[in-house]
Amino acid sequence: MPLRRVVIANRGEIALRIVTACRELGLESVAVYSTADETALHVREADRAVCIGKPAARQSYLSIEALIEAARETGADAVHPGYGFLAENADFARACEAADLVWVGPSPDAIERMGDKAAARQLAREADVPVVPGTTGTVAPEEAASVAERLGYPVMVKAAGGGGGRGIRVARDPDELRDGVAEAAREAGAAFGNPALYVEKVVQRARHVEVQVLADTHGRTVHLYERDCSLQRRRQKLLEESPSPALDPGTREEMARCAVRLAERARYTNAGTVEFLLDPDGRFFFIEMNTRIQVEHPVTEMVTGVDLVREQLRIAAGEPLSVSQGEIEQRGAAIEFRINAEDPDADFMPSPGQISELQLPGGCGVRVDTAIYDGYTIPPFYDSLLAKLIVWGGDRDEAIARGRDALHAFRIGGVKTTVPFHLRMLDDPGFRRGEHHTEYLSEQALA
Repeated sequence: MPLRRVVIANRGEIALRIVTACRELGLESVAVYSTADETALHVREADRAVCIGKPAARQSYLSIEALIEAARETGADAVHPGYGFLAENADFARACEAADLVWVGPSPDAIERMGDKAAARQLAREADVPVVPGTTGTVAPEEAASVAERLGYPVMVKAAGGGGGRGIRVARDPDELRDGVAEAAREAGAAFGNPALYVEKVVQRARHVEVQVLADTHGRTVHLYERDCSLQRRRQKLLEESPSPALDPGTREEMARCAVRLAERARYTNAGTVEFLLDPDGRFFFIEMNTRIQVEHPVTEMVTGVDLVREQLRIAAGEPLSVSQGEIEQRGAAIEFRINAEDPDADFMPSPGQISELQLPGGCGVRVDTAIYDGYTIPPFYDSLLAKLIVWGGDRDEAIARGRDALHAFRIGGVKTTVPFHLRMLDDPGFRRGEHHTEYLSEQALA
């Protein structure tokens, strides 16, 4: 069905990004905001804005009732959840559909199917996609020890319904396993309302590589190649790039085919990301699927020229994909730097406050996605992401050089940011050679 007015059930830079996509497609945008975000840029830029509650996320951005009411109040016909908050919540998707609102994302059934990590692993096996050795489904806490002995330590205990690095513990021996199971179950229950766990073998010194997919309602599924997200601190991504410096052409093609095969098996529509681990021997294993747009989606946009958010809106409106697989190419190299309000020299301590100066870099191949401005006060209630700096070059070396120049030109006064950390990484010999992996920062004592 044609769309006319879209509620953006999010905040910050992703909300502003969706406002822009709506405007380009001739759609009206409706911003929602908590009382802490009254002066936020997405509120100013949207065609309409509705206050949905108090600063605490549970009283605003996580309130399904408030979001549905905002859609009713403004006469909206669709909801785009962005990422985070309720973006992967099947109950929210169903509530939107029950209110005759188009959900800009995969079906509630697909969200549940792929959101249950243990069930998603089984689906991957059925689609002939390699998975990390581990349990077929969830395990009871008392079963974890025998599973770990069979797999061999170290193992990872993971929340079946989790995401974002939460509900995960690594165990190197039975004592760590016992404590890890209890901690992971407790954290998963609190964060996701589901304490179920599964166990898998730790792939040591792995690369984290994810494949972007798009699927329309006309039976067409395509991949838009990969992003390398290996530079992480405590399982939180700090920098992403495409293409991955760790993939050879054959592995890249096979990984992409596996991602498409899994999406088709899951009867998936809209945008999604299939995540893999790549071991030092070049073998890859499926770990999970994110059923939403990713923070790092601009990396893919820069190397393919495909506007992923516009495609999301078009697919939700029942339109076919605007590109075929044969038309999608990986051109040059792109890197995204997450600019967070954190002090990298103080163990990445959050640094809220008021922005007293803002100077954004520009030029050929430089993009900044942000919702901050000079004088903006960073609310302490939400995540610390201030901006995403994305650079493109004809090859990886040019992208690194362009990134260094752009980071030097990036000025954010009044708060500490991760800009100095990114500059150090661009000068790190191992990173420049593309040798980094998910444990690299801790091994090198860089973070």
